[in-house]
Amino acid sequence: MELKPVIPFEPISSDRIPAGDRWIYQIKWDGVRMLMYRDSSGIRLINRKRNVRTAQYPEFHPFDLACDADTFILDGEMIAFDDSKPSFHEVMKRDGLRRTGSIEAAVKRIPVVYMVFDILFHNGEWTINRTLEERQKLLRSVLKTGPLVQLTESFPDGEALFEAMKARQMEGIVCKDLDSAYALDGKDGRWVKRKISRDLYAAIGGVTYKDGRANALLLGLYAEDGRFVYVGHAGPGKLAHAEWTRFVRRLLEAPLERMPFANRPERIKDAEWTIPRLVVKVHYLERTPGGTMRHPTVQAVMDAMSPGECRLDQLL
Repeated sequence: MELKPVIPFEPISSDRIPAGDRWIYQIKWDGVRMLMYRDSSGIRLINRKRNVRTAQYPEFHPFDLACDADTFILDGEMIAFDDSKPSFHEVMKRDGLRRTGSIEAAVKRIPVVYMVFDILFHNGEWTINRTLEERQKLLRSVLKTGPLVQLTESFPDGEALFEAMKARQMEGIVCKDLDSAYALDGKDGRWVKRKISRDLYAAIGGVTYKDGRANALLLGLYAEDGRFVYVGHAGPGKLAHAEWTRFVRRLLEAPLERMPFANRPERIKDAEWTIPRLVVKVHYLERTPGGTMRHPTVQAVMDAMSPGECRLDQLL
C-alpha cells in the first residue's frame, strides 16, 4: 500500500492566546512544515504543498529511524539553526537543493532536526479522528527520538511560553485544543498560532504589479549617510481594497523616472517608482541575512510621519 500525500491541518492566526485546561501550547518552529510517510514505497518526506522533498534530506531515509511502526504518517517541521535558534533561511538552504552533490555536502554543513508534533496514520489505521490528546499519547509511545528526530514538547501555560519565545526572539507559539480531531486540508480555531512580530516605519519608493493590478509596495529606510535603502516589499496587509486603491493612487501622484533606492529591490519588473514621501507601519518577523524584512505586513498608513523619520537603525 502506498499512502497518498495529504494537506496538513493548519492553525489560524490570532492576537489572543486561548486559555483553559483543555489547551496545550507548543513552540512554533521557524522551519519547513513536513510530513514523513512510511509505506510500501519506503520513507518519503513531503511538504504542505505536497511537493516531495525526500532527496533533500537523505539522512532520514532509514525506514526505522523515526517511528516504531510498519506504516505511518508523522507531521512536524524540519528545522535548521543559525547560531542558537531555528532559522528559516538556513533550512531553506537545504530545502531548495536539487543536485545530488550539493545535497550530500549540505548534510554536514547544514544539519537539520525533524520536530514532530502529530501522527496521522499508524500501522494501517488513520488516527485523524482521534482526539489530539489520544494522538499525543500514541506519538509519545512510538516516536524514536534522537539527534535527527525530536518530539515537540507541550506546555500548560500559553502566556508564559509566549513571553519566553519573545525573550528568545523565536517565531511564536501554536495553541491546540486537546479534544480536537485532525482535519485534513482544514484550518480552524481548534489550532491557533500567535506569532511574534517586530514593527517599523518605512517610506515607499515604488509599486509593483501583477495581472495589471498593484500588488506590493517597495519599502525603504534611510541610512545615516542619506542613502535610501530597500528593505522589502509588502502587499495591502490590513488595508481594505478601497483604501489600498486610494493609497496607491496617492503614491503615483509623485512619480520618479529612476529607482530611488541605493540597492536593487527583489522585484523591479514593471515597477513604478515614486518619491519617498508616504509612510506605512509594518509588522515583520525578522531581518534576513540580506538585510530585508521577512514576511512584512502593512498595518497602517502613517500620514503624521515624515519619510526622514524612517531610519535604517530600526532594523538593527
